[in-house]
Amino acid sequence: MAGIQTGDVVARKSYGYDIVFRVKAIYENQAGKLIAILKGVDVRLIADAPLDDLEPVVEMDYNRYRNEHQEQDYGKVKSVLEQRRLMRNKGSWRGTALAVPEGEEYFDIPGKVLHMDGDEEYLNKCLDAYRKLRIPHHGVSVPEKEQPNVMLYYLQKYQPDILVITGHDGLLKDARDFKNMESYRNSRYFVEAVKAARRFIPSRDDLVIFSGACQSYYEELLAAGANFASSPKRVFIHIFDPVFIVEKIAFTSIKETLTLNDVLRNTVTGIDGVGGIETRGCFRLGYPKSPY
Repeated sequence: MAGIQTGDVVARKSYGYDIVFRVKAIYENQAGKLIAILKGVDVRLIADAPLDDLEPVVEMDYNRYRNEHQEQDYGKVKSVLEQRRLMRNKGSWRGTALAVPEGEEYFDIPGKVLHMDGDEEYLNKCLDAYRKLRIPHHGVSVPEKEQPNVMLYYLQKYQPDILVITGHDGLLKDARDFKNMESYRNSRYFVEAVKAARRFIPSRDDLVIFSGACQSYYEELLAAGANFASSPKRVFIHIFDPVFIVEKIAFTSIKETLTLNDVLRNTVTGIDGVGGIETRGCFRLGYPKSPY
C-alpha cells in the first residue's frame, strides 16, 4: 500500500487485523512485489507480508491500544507483588517457614536470572518488568543464531539460577509438519542454546531454563533440557510470558516443587502458549539480617 514506510505501525488485512506490527524493512521480491518485514509490538513474532495487505494503524487507535495493554501488564505486575506481600504477612514464604526471634528479621535471596534475547527492544521491556518485580537479573541481546556460541561465556560470567533464552520464531509460510525442525524460523538455535547450557549445568534443579518464542518447537526444547518452553499449541506468545514464569520460580522456596498450574496461571498466553515440567523453586531465606 502506498505511503507505508519503515517504522510505521500496521495490521494485516488477510488475518483480520489480529496483531499489531511495526514495519522493520521493505524490499522488492523477485516478482517485483513490495514485501514488508514485520515485528509484533506485543508478541514475539517476525513475519512478512505484501505491502498491499497492510493497513496503517492510525496514531489515535495505536495510542489507545498501547495504553490498554500497558494497563493490563501493569495490573499483572501489581497483582504478583500483592500476592507476594500477602504470603509474607502470613508468616511464611511460599511454603517455607523460618523461626526468627521476635523483633528480628530474615533476608531474602530470590533466584537470579540471565535473560538472553534476540531482540534488544523486547529485552529492555523484560528487564524493566524484572526491576518492577524486584527480581535480580542480567540481560544480554544476542541474535538467535549466535546464542549457542556465546552461552558458555555468559553462564560463566553471571552464574544464574534461571536462564531465559528467547527472541523471535515462527512457523515458516505453508509449513504443515510441526515435527520437522525445518518448519521453524529459529527453533534450531534455541534448541542448540539449551543443549549448550545443559552441557555446562546438566541438572534442571541447578539451572532452570525457559526457552522459545512464538510458535516454537515445544517438544524439542523440553527434550533438549528446558524446564519450560513455548509453544505447545504453536500459538503466538506475549513478550512477558517468560517474565511471569520466572517470577514464580525466583520467589518459590527451594524446598517446594511448583505445580504447573501455579507457574502458568499468571502468564498472558496460558497453556496454549507455554508449558513445562515439574520444577523446584530458587528462593532462599537468610538469617540474621545485617543492620548495615
